[in-house]
Amino acid sequence: MPQIEQVAATFASQLFWVVLTFGLAYLIIGRGMVPKVQATMDDRDHQVAGDLKAAEAARVAANADEDNWRSQENAAREAARQKLAAAKAQATARTEATLAASDAEHQARVGQAEAQIAAASQAAAGEIEGIAADLARDIVARISGAPVSEDEARGAVKAVIHG
Repeated sequence: MPQIEQVAATFASQLFWVVLTFGLAYLIIGRGMVPKVQATMDDRDHQVAGDLKAAEAARVAANADEDNWRSQENAAREAARQKLAAAKAQATARTEATLAASDAEHQARVGQAEAQIAAASQAAAGEIEGIAADLARDIVARISGAPVSEDEARGAVKAVIHG
């Protein structure tokens, strides 16, 4: 067969060109492009590692800043709570003092009013006794016709009223 006979004649030539083509491809890709790609990948790996280290350092710094901020915030809250408690105590003291003064004033007014009421009650009782004595004297004079002195009538009214 002529195709098989031809293979032996062209095999060496084809083998030469395959070796030459793959050799050139190896030299161009293996020796030229792969080292550049590998260097780029190594640079990228170093850059990523550096970025990760920087991110870790930034995280540590951020955590330290957050802790510092939290401690300042807690101190500010405690100071505000103390100021609020002091203001509350001061307001309570002022309110109690105002209430005590107002209570004392009201007690004085109540005492004065009670004294006025007692005086008015005694004056009214005295007037009632006087009127009752005059009426008793007039009634006795009309009914019995006997004269009764004012002192006797007052004594009798006092005895009846006061028991």
